[in-house]
Amino acid sequence: MLDVAVVGATGRMGRAVIRCLAEMEGMRLAGAVTEAADAALGQDAGEACGLPRAGVTLTDDPRAGLRDTRVAVDFTLPSATEANVAAAAAGGVAMVVGTTGLGAEQTAALRSGAERIPIVYARNMSMGMAVFKDLVERAAAALDDDYDIEILDAHHAQKADAPSGTALELGERVAAARGKSLEALAVYARHGQTGSRKRGAVGFSVVRAGQIAGDHSVLFAGAEERVELVHRASDRAVFARGALRAAGWVAGQPPGLYSIEDVLGLK
Repeated sequence: MLDVAVVGATGRMGRAVIRCLAEMEGMRLAGAVTEAADAALGQDAGEACGLPRAGVTLTDDPRAGLRDTRVAVDFTLPSATEANVAAAAAGGVAMVVGTTGLGAEQTAALRSGAERIPIVYARNMSMGMAVFKDLVERAAAALDDDYDIEILDAHHAQKADAPSGTALELGERVAAARGKSLEALAVYARHGQTGSRKRGAVGFSVVRAGQIAGDHSVLFAGAEERVELVHRASDRAVFARGALRAAGWVAGQPPGLYSIEDVLGLK
């Protein structure tokens, strides 16, 4: 039995992971961490998520929440990443991190932690998205600068970062496939008299509305044709199941920083 801790347990993704854990064979919820300001602090994690009692109390102490667990699944905020990774590394607990919007300091914390424990980091935990990213990269390599590239991401109204981490990763892959950096090609906003499009630019558009779980599309627009690749997540449970699949995989790995592609054997 794989004992799993969920960090960010009462957030949108944390709740989804706990619900999926209740249905998983060979895994069980063994720890639940939330923020100090959470009204559910001290409650049973299962009951806080609308499930039967799980026998796991919500704590705001990562070290306590990860005690006696083998893997921590972390969907929190960038500001919490360093403390969560430090707690996991101190306890020898493997991690699956799906937090988006990480800056240089948080990314450095992941890399440092991965010297002591195995960590899967992915800005999108969907298995289908892993395949989608590969298709986008192949298309970008095959279609030259005669094809303009636009990336659209649509998410729920409460999502805090834009563009999404997944959209940025798609942009990074597109740019790399063309031998460039995303910083050199990205156009994040258009308003007013913008002038004609710069050849080779990668444009981003963002929708934040309703309860959209996560849509991403990449458009390759040529003079005589358009190619559009689309991935739509209809339920955030797809990300939760992907994270738990990664948890099952990373528990048996040596220290290192891994991706969903590693989990799927695509590398």
